[in-house]
Amino acid sequence: MNWILLIIGGLFEIGFATCLGKAKETSGTTSTLWLVGFLVCLAISMFLLYKATQTLPIGTAYAVWTGIGAVGTVLVGILIFKEPADFWRIFFITTLISSIIGLKFVSST
Repeated sequence: MNWILLIIGGLFEIGFATCLGKAKETSGTTSTLWLVGFLVCLAISMFLLYKATQTLPIGTAYAVWTGIGAVGTVLVGILIFKEPADFWRIFFITTLISSIIGLKFVSST
């Protein structure tokens, strides 16, 4: 169950990074709403990380949480913000995903 909470927390990390990107692109009330979304996603993400670390090793949980956020944010950047998707970016995203999966398999809980 805590692995599921950790994954959901990682997805909310993608959400808060995406909200920051959208807030940067907008102004006025729209920007404020994106910043509110950032704060909500941040709070949920941190709470779920906290809950997951009650039974998972902190090093593994934090690495997986940030890895999900990093990979997801890069993919959102490519798909939504039209950032470049060159060979090396995709290569290193793939190695990061492999590392996250590896941490899951070697984790004792």
